[in-house]
Amino acid sequence: MGNPKAFLTVPRKEAGYRPIYERIHDFGEVEQTLNSRDRQEQASRCMDCGVPFCHWACPLGNRNPEWNDALYRGDWEAAYKILKKTNDFPEFTGRICPALCEKACVLYHSMGEAVTNRENECSIAERAFLEGYVTIEHPERNGKKVAVIGAGPAGLAAANQLNYRGYEVTVYDKNEAAGGLLRYGIPNFKLHKHIIDRRINVMEQEGVKFLYNQNIDTNALPEGYDAYVISTGTPQARDINIPGRELKGVHLALELLSQQNRVLDGQEFGKDEHVTAQGKNVLVIGGGDTGSDCIGTSHRQGCKSVTQIEIMPQPPVGHNDATPWPNWPVILKTTSSHEEGCTRRWNINTLEFIGEKGKLTGVRVQPIDWKPNPEGGRPIMVPAGEEEIIKADIVFLAMGFLKPTHPEYPENVFVCGDAASGASLVVRAIASGRKTAEQIDNFLKK
Repeated sequence: MGNPKAFLTVPRKEAGYRPIYERIHDFGEVEQTLNSRDRQEQASRCMDCGVPFCHWACPLGNRNPEWNDALYRGDWEAAYKILKKTNDFPEFTGRICPALCEKACVLYHSMGEAVTNRENECSIAERAFLEGYVTIEHPERNGKKVAVIGAGPAGLAAANQLNYRGYEVTVYDKNEAAGGLLRYGIPNFKLHKHIIDRRINVMEQEGVKFLYNQNIDTNALPEGYDAYVISTGTPQARDINIPGRELKGVHLALELLSQQNRVLDGQEFGKDEHVTAQGKNVLVIGGGDTGSDCIGTSHRQGCKSVTQIEIMPQPPVGHNDATPWPNWPVILKTTSSHEEGCTRRWNINTLEFIGEKGKLTGVRVQPIDWKPNPEGGRPIMVPAGEEEIIKADIVFLAMGFLKPTHPEYPENVFVCGDAASGASLVVRAIASGRKTAEQIDNFLKK
């Protein structure tokens, strides 16, 4: 703890976003960065608490006080080495993690200004690549092979850790490139795909083998491996079964997000299969991050308007008495995409998609309320207003994903990430991949 009084004298300073008038015309990353001096000053705010709740709250167990201190002292290489011990991909989490550590920070609870851990983490990772602190390692091989099915964050973390332990690792993925939802779900304006390519290049140089366009049946795994990792994520999105679902213009969110990322990568799509919000009134059903990503993508495609509806009540601003520490604070979140323009509504139930000649023209909805269930469990939904029609030329369903089910696998097959837990955070997927690698290592050493 280099400056024990910095938290009293240095206010929290975020890098912020590029101007709206500029960023909505491209898919470049919206988040800016601080200069090195300001970044080190932000790191000095860490109090090195006797009980570091940030470390406890992070699924990876990141040692934030240690690398913040190294960063404050200007020892970027030491900061990266500390970070690398617990996090395989800080350049990913530094961009898209909701920063559970910051909601656990003592400064957040005492004055509402947590240490900028996420931005500090990203800066450390970028400096490491820039200055050459990311070196190529060549682990000594132990003669055993492991197959990883799925190249999302969980599979990549498992592959990385197993490779470092000396296993010969082959990663199979159904897509044409690695990353899973990092590549085909998260827009470039939050995570540019060259960031993923850069890390995959390092992993390949270190010995991990990647095989793409491989639709592997997990009930008929490829032969020749001592163990297997199933990290296939949650491929099934939650749909809505109401009249008019078959109308042209009603899409799952990933139909938009995946295709747009592929377009940016140079792929071409025919007119009939091209999903675009250009010139259209857009309705996003679902109030989470995926819905927010649809909003930002729609703006960049040139939409006419965007409305987002959510079936749950609007969370309070700033603090929520219903979710006290150590719970995750359920409070109103306004993303960079929301700032770009969006009508947001809560407690809205979707009843019917309306169309003409097979094309969507609007959505019939109704305001609702939630009443306590006398028998306990999920509250009861009740009407709270008159039905109305929201004009919409295109709808994106962003209501989450279904937890997959798995057969009983042989003892040398391990399931990790969202495939095991259901849809969750990238940071939890990485943590699960690391844990699975340790389990496989222990299993194969017996």
